[in-house]
Amino acid sequence: MNTVKIYRLHSLSPTQFRRLRDAQMEAAQVWNCCMELHKAARLERSRWPGRNALQTATKARFALHSQSIQMVVHAFLANIETTKLLRQTHPHMKMRYPYKTKRYYPVSWPTQAISEENGRVVLPMGRGRAALVLPVALPEKSKSVTLVWNSGFELHVCVEVQQEENAPGHGQATVDLGEIHLAAVTTNTGQALIVTGRGIRSLKRQRHKHLGQLTKKQSRCKKHSRRWKKLQRAKNKQCRRLARRIRDMRHKATRQVIDFCVDHQVGSLFIGNPHGVRSRDHGRHHNQRMTGWEYGRDIDYLTHKSQQAHILSFTGSERGTSSQCPRCGHKHKPKNRQWHCQHCGFTGHRDLVGSVNMHKLAFGEQGEFPRSFTYRRPSPSRKSRSRADTSPCCLDESHEQPRLVEMVSLETGPSWDVV
Repeated sequence: MNTVKIYRLHSLSPTQFRRLRDAQMEAAQVWNCCMELHKAARLERSRWPGRNALQTATKARFALHSQSIQMVVHAFLANIETTKLLRQTHPHMKMRYPYKTKRYYPVSWPTQAISEENGRVVLPMGRGRAALVLPVALPEKSKSVTLVWNSGFELHVCVEVQQEENAPGHGQATVDLGEIHLAAVTTNTGQALIVTGRGIRSLKRQRHKHLGQLTKKQSRCKKHSRRWKKLQRAKNKQCRRLARRIRDMRHKATRQVIDFCVDHQVGSLFIGNPHGVRSRDHGRHHNQRMTGWEYGRDIDYLTHKSQQAHILSFTGSERGTSSQCPRCGHKHKPKNRQWHCQHCGFTGHRDLVGSVNMHKLAFGEQGEFPRSFTYRRPSPSRKSRSRADTSPCCLDESHEQPRLVEMVSLETGPSWDVV
């Protein structure tokens, strides 16, 4: 199984930055050449060019390594096949074949074209041209490398990771994704976990607040002036920093979900798709939060991590699961985080109600509502510096503070355990 490790390229010299930019511009020319040939064949209603025709048309014409050019051709053909399939299966999407010219495109190098030298990676640029030498030490079992622009250059390294041979067990679990609580997980054995998403939500709110302040200052400046550009750089820097923190917390949160499934021997995992909730109009403030809700990334991360743990994962609609009582089936629209049934008096956590009701949709059996659940954060919150009179014997061998996990019981209330 393959995964991707991202290395951000800091402190590039002007010459290195220029060479990386030119390489992406050359890759874009390869894409544009393939696009023009395919577009001309569609307009003339002739046979579409295949792999051999496109490789012959792009051979020895661009300032790139020959295998880098071939990888752009393969990516273009994969785009054509995906578009063709979507046009057949989802005609309402009205997908179009590539028709726009690109200015930049990621550059890829296969495994056999990459070499290492004194802890640096050497990326060839073709015969007669100097190779790109970047200060990145490749990990073990690394494969292809891709140069990507993400508010700065990044090197995406494909790495082979070990995959579990057998499933952790035969249990069943469902995941209810949300914005306030990123994931609520319940198993068919009555175990439950809630991973909060309030930290991610606060980071997004902080980003919107800072961008609003900088945009207000920018509105008083002349566009493209020196101060306007300085404020624009500050906005880009703030967005990049918060995006990295959000991505880190999202990975840690989904990792906790998969670890919980492995600990409770889950073999099948259903991930609810909340697209119907997001498409509703409930005012500009709520719509802004829903627009920034990246539940698609959560589904991708959970799918990838469950595949690594050899857990069968699948997704589907979760419509009506959060508004139905798991005990009597009475439908009621909840108003807060606690679900109170007006018919039978049932009380439970709102997100757990949705997750329990998904068992019937996914596996055909109504799940048992858990008597207690574990409440966790994706990562420990920021801590102040240790007091001067704190004894070092309070820390373990790794010099880390003990982590607090809230064990919430529906009967006795919350209690804190040190793990």
